[in-house]
Amino acid sequence: MNKINATTLALIFAFFSTFGATAFAQGPKDGELKFPANYEEFPRFLNGIQKPKHVRDLFINPTGNTGRAGKLLPDGTILVMEIYNAKLDADGNAIKRPDGKNTKDNLAKIYVMQKGKDWGKNAPAGLKTGDWIFSAFSPDGQPIKVDYSACRSCHLPLDDKDFVHRYNEFFNKRDNRN
Repeated sequence: MNKINATTLALIFAFFSTFGATAFAQGPKDGELKFPANYEEFPRFLNGIQKPKHVRDLFINPTGNTGRAGKLLPDGTILVMEIYNAKLDADGNAIKRPDGKNTKDNLAKIYVMQKGKDWGKNAPAGLKTGDWIFSAFSPDGQPIKVDYSACRSCHLPLDDKDFVHRYNEFFNKRDNRN
């Protein structure tokens, strides 16, 4: 029995010595991120981003908020995007506030981007967005299925901004506060 245990232990040690770092360090794949339950406590990235029938509010975790303009955001960065439906009139047009912006209605979805060391290895060929992974959630934090290739395709052209939309706007606003 001891010989079997010693052999088994030797095989386990050999496996982890050879494959352990790559087998377990690759990180999650799209759709596998955990819902960041406390994201509403994160610093605001940007608020009130207007789309034809939506309003988006963006959050960045404290790790990401330490990032510097012109640099890659640090591993461990989490970006959260709340997508609200706009209130619509009887003709299906967005109801505008006095300032001309859409009026928020219900929270429709929550999208998350998270960055980890070497996580980009899991991305589909031709859709690598650095080390970012994407997930989508319902308003109650439950995972929902979406086409992550659409997320990746939208972020793909932003390689000079660490694949983050509104990268410059965020740093300009954050770094120029009085």
